[in-house]
Amino acid sequence: MRTLREIPALRETLGEFRRHGRRIALVPTMGNLHQGHLALVETARRHADVVVATIFVNPLQFGAGEDLDAYPRTLADDQAKLEEAGCDLLFTPDTAMLYPRGLEEQTRVCVPAVSEGLCGGARPGHFDGVSTVVSILFNLAQPDVACFGEKDYQQLAVIRKLADDMHFPIDIIGVPTVRAEDGLALSSRNGYLTAEQRARAPALYRTLCQARAALESGDPADSALDDAHARLRESGFEPDYLELRADDLGPVTGKTRQAVLLAAAQLGPARLIDNLTLTLPH
Repeated sequence: MRTLREIPALRETLGEFRRHGRRIALVPTMGNLHQGHLALVETARRHADVVVATIFVNPLQFGAGEDLDAYPRTLADDQAKLEEAGCDLLFTPDTAMLYPRGLEEQTRVCVPAVSEGLCGGARPGHFDGVSTVVSILFNLAQPDVACFGEKDYQQLAVIRKLADDMHFPIDIIGVPTVRAEDGLALSSRNGYLTAEQRARAPALYRTLCQARAALESGDPADSALDDAHARLRESGFEPDYLELRADDLGPVTGKTRQAVLLAAAQLGPARLIDNLTLTLPH
């Protein structure tokens, strides 16, 4: 696996692959990799000849008081994991490389509607930062496919709309959430939890499972969501949101059948998110 830090080298290398008819897959990450990230690489490997991962802790998607400075940087370990997973190329630019005029003068990309509410409501500007950096990476790498995790359900929806609205000729592939044996969705922020908090953390997934079962059996949504909020608080979480949406993140109506439960909750220093899809009864 080659590691590149400069844009010209990335363009030259990928241009050579394209001239030889190689299909390219992109896996954008912020590093501190776990098995969930490696599942993206493994999926990319099945859809392309060349797998390109990126590691960039993007300051545009962190709000005031969020954990930009504390976000773990583990490049050497990440490189070893990527190489073992079959990644061909790693691009690790610094902030000045991607945003040469500085953050204040950087052109930003906004994806309306789907980015509003949920994490977009709790973290103003977050998805503008995501869509901006993803647009840059799509432009630089010009991949045939790009892989993103379904754990970040709203982010995946934002990126799919971005690719569609901006006419990027890229297949966006959602990769199922990877979980620990106790059900906790893998996340870099799980590392912020103490041992006691880590033992409590799977209650988020269990609560979503219980709410899904109630909704699929026909219980009223308000009742199921109120019960879920109460269970989270009993488990030591401070819920940010717990919502039922149509699978396109629109509002649930009487005609909605495919839906998604989405939750974000604070547990100690970590803000954990998760989601489950479900089929509502007629």
